[in-house]
Amino acid sequence: MSYTYTTVPPGGKITLESGTLQVPDQPVIPFIEGDGTGPDIWKAAVRVFDSAVAKAYQGRRKISWMEVYAGEKAFNMGLGWLPEETVSAFSEFLVGIKGPLTTPIGGGIRSLNVALRQLLDLYVCLRPVRYVKGVPSPVKRPQDVDMAIFRENTEDIYAGIEWSAGSDEARKVIDFLKREMGIDKLRFSEDCGIGIKPISRQGSSRLVRAAIRYALKQGRRSLTLVHKGNIMKYTEGAFKSWGYEVATREFRDDCVTARESWVLDNYDQDPTLDHADIARRIDPGYDLMTTEQQEEIRDEVARALTLLPTHGKGQWRDKLLIKDAIADIALQQVLTRAGEFDVIATMNLNGDYLSDALAAQVGGIGIAPGANINYDTGHAIFEATHGTAPKYANLDKVNPGSVILSGVLMLEHLGWQEAADRIVAGLEKTIDQKQVTYDFERLMEGATLLKCSEFADTIIANMAD
Repeated sequence: MSYTYTTVPPGGKITLESGTLQVPDQPVIPFIEGDGTGPDIWKAAVRVFDSAVAKAYQGRRKISWMEVYAGEKAFNMGLGWLPEETVSAFSEFLVGIKGPLTTPIGGGIRSLNVALRQLLDLYVCLRPVRYVKGVPSPVKRPQDVDMAIFRENTEDIYAGIEWSAGSDEARKVIDFLKREMGIDKLRFSEDCGIGIKPISRQGSSRLVRAAIRYALKQGRRSLTLVHKGNIMKYTEGAFKSWGYEVATREFRDDCVTARESWVLDNYDQDPTLDHADIARRIDPGYDLMTTEQQEEIRDEVARALTLLPTHGKGQWRDKLLIKDAIADIALQQVLTRAGEFDVIATMNLNGDYLSDALAAQVGGIGIAPGANINYDTGHAIFEATHGTAPKYANLDKVNPGSVILSGVLMLEHLGWQEAADRIVAGLEKTIDQKQVTYDFERLMEGATLLKCSEFADTIIANMAD
């Protein structure tokens, strides 16, 4: 494709072959520097990336950076908020990275971040959350936090299907619900905004599939499906059910559900137990159930026991444990029992809450990385997860950690682990030395205050050659 406002640098294209990224030694990677503090943090981060690659590969590999435009910079150039050329560049070159973008002010104008995710069908929002020693934290044991959140990126209320209260469209939907669907639960229907919450089998399944593959590849112990299915049975409850289906149908040899583990553990301890005995142990209310309910539990026990050849005699302990948690309880337990969570798969809104709540436990979204990925097409955009903070723009002040760690994710995604490891080591050593930007310096006793650019300089100096 030809570009009018963008210069394509020398280098090769990343491609996807048989589900595997093919990365040349000099890949072209589009980037958006971002709005507000974006230029400051990008200038710092790109030097860290280039230094890490140079140190790791001694000149054999290099990234060819291709600037594309979005947000205020694009608007001021007369290109609109999100030029088609920018979307095309991310589509053509597969992998890119971006700083924070301003959401334009005005009714009906959607978030640029959400637009990019939807236009490229980047259905996974990956948010790893891990504590770095020395980072100020509001919790007692931040070191227990080491999780990866897979947040569905294209459905749920973020699909943007809603109508304002009093609008003709809202009235039409309300009238349809009343007349055609017999809904009588709208208490204030004359002054009611309406939103639609789509959750599909396909969207849920591909999200959970990606999360399981990640968990197995990374050697993780468990995957938790977080949902509010006790209330929203046909959307969030369906997400849970479809997630378990994917795990037990497509990854049977590698996974065990929590309830299956209870059955197998009871049998391992006492093989003389019959199905009803085990049913009573995994469901204490068994004897109060109806005959039909009891039969369902016994059938569940029988199905679990068919796994004995591959999962029995303790073999299930080495499998990926698939479990679920109600969203409100999960938000509490990631604080009180962080060590019990490993990989989390959830829907869009739940994932938004969880990822920011967890980021607060390990230093805030200022150092929280993020990625938006379509594992089927190979498209991925890595991004700073915080806002633009315009009052700090051009002050060389803010923490560039979020976009730096997002770059680490990108390098890992490319298979350039050696470069990624150098950045992480340099960052950890810098924080351990208490050489930090203002957001950490004000919370750390005896810290040295660094500018954004100086923080990058110190990370580079602390990298292994």
